[in-house]
Amino acid sequence: MLDTGAAAPITHRRVLAIAGPIVLSNATIPILGAVDTGVVGQLGEAAPIGAVGIGAIVISMLYWVYGFLRMGTTGLVAQARGAGDAAETGAILMRALMIGLAGGLLFVLAQVPLFWGAFHLSPASDEVEGLARTYLSIRIWGAPAAIAIYAITGWLIAMERTRAVLVLQVWMNGLNILLDLWFVLGLDLGVGGVATATIIAEWSGLALGLWLCRAAFRGDQWRDWARVFDRARIARMMSVNGDIMVRSILLQASFASFLFLGAGMGDVTLAANQVLVQFLEITAYALDGFAFSAEALVGGAMGGRDPARLRRASIVSSIWGMGLAVPLGLAFLLFGPWLIDVMAKAPEVQLEARQYLLWVAAAPLIGGPSWMLDGIFIGATRTRAMLHAMLASVAIYVVALALLGPAFGNHGLWAALMVLYVARAVTLGLRYPALERAAA
Repeated sequence: MLDTGAAAPITHRRVLAIAGPIVLSNATIPILGAVDTGVVGQLGEAAPIGAVGIGAIVISMLYWVYGFLRMGTTGLVAQARGAGDAAETGAILMRALMIGLAGGLLFVLAQVPLFWGAFHLSPASDEVEGLARTYLSIRIWGAPAAIAIYAITGWLIAMERTRAVLVLQVWMNGLNILLDLWFVLGLDLGVGGVATATIIAEWSGLALGLWLCRAAFRGDQWRDWARVFDRARIARMMSVNGDIMVRSILLQASFASFLFLGAGMGDVTLAANQVLVQFLEITAYALDGFAFSAEALVGGAMGGRDPARLRRASIVSSIWGMGLAVPLGLAFLLFGPWLIDVMAKAPEVQLEARQYLLWVAAAPLIGGPSWMLDGIFIGATRTRAMLHAMLASVAIYVVALALLGPAFGNHGLWAALMVLYVARAVTLGLRYPALERAAA
């Protein structure tokens, strides 16, 4: 029998119990990105750093087309759990796993036109593009595992089993880091070694994740095919996931445009931005711990039709999320120069990155509200509202890019990125009252 204890009081302790393991597990992800950047940075050239950055952005953009599996699964399972429907929580996981494996296989089969399109849009130098193609041709074979893991992670978060998420991420990213060091620094495999380490970690992570979700496979609910393929439930899942997918594409395109426009300013600027993007990753993954707690708790409140619990979940999660933003920004100011020097050995990259450190130090406070509101709306599965808010935000971002980029160069790109964060927060915040009315 799956746990259906979503009705427990929403306390600060409960929020921390959900968020704590997520913050720790997410901390390993940007560490992995920093190690990926750092090991190729030891080669003393800008091109390998830029290649890993471009390659990682392209593969992330592709995978996050299916990012709805993590978010949609969390919201739907949390609501089913809040309504006391244990059988549906297992059925949702099965549907999501099937979608993830099929989606990953589709990317493997379509890799040639996908990569052609990506590099057609990116103005990277020939040297960077050649190395990035090597990276991507290896990484793509991990797509089925990587996308299916989104479904597993979403299910575990909704069930408030975030310690299991911590175990999964520590295993995957720890193994990836060890293999990075061995393949690149030990065996001198370069960019290809970074990619090979990642796909080994992804497939082993899928096996571990299925074992961690074994409670969903006890009994017969996971193979109740009439429920799994129920048209009404599939239609709702497709509606929720479709909105999130389009939203994710818009968001990933926005970040990709930031990196690609930076690449047009030269390999050194591209490498500097790639180093600083790791700071944004740290911010996102730290604050996501509390956004995920909002997803699980808001979803439970929506499933139980309790607007007071929804408000309580939103407020308590956001207090902790924004409380973490301040020390993050201060840490970037104090330790940023040292981290830049660790990740990039090329002096010109170090000097370039230092010029834009203030932007990443401000990012936690500027971007924090948008991350928390994302979690609240995902838990409520009000994905159409999220899509409309993202459409408006991207339009504002494009205008900011057009005005600030030509006028201020790379500083203008960073300023436009901050405008995107603010626009996301405002457009979602205006829609929050509708969530409480819907819960009632």
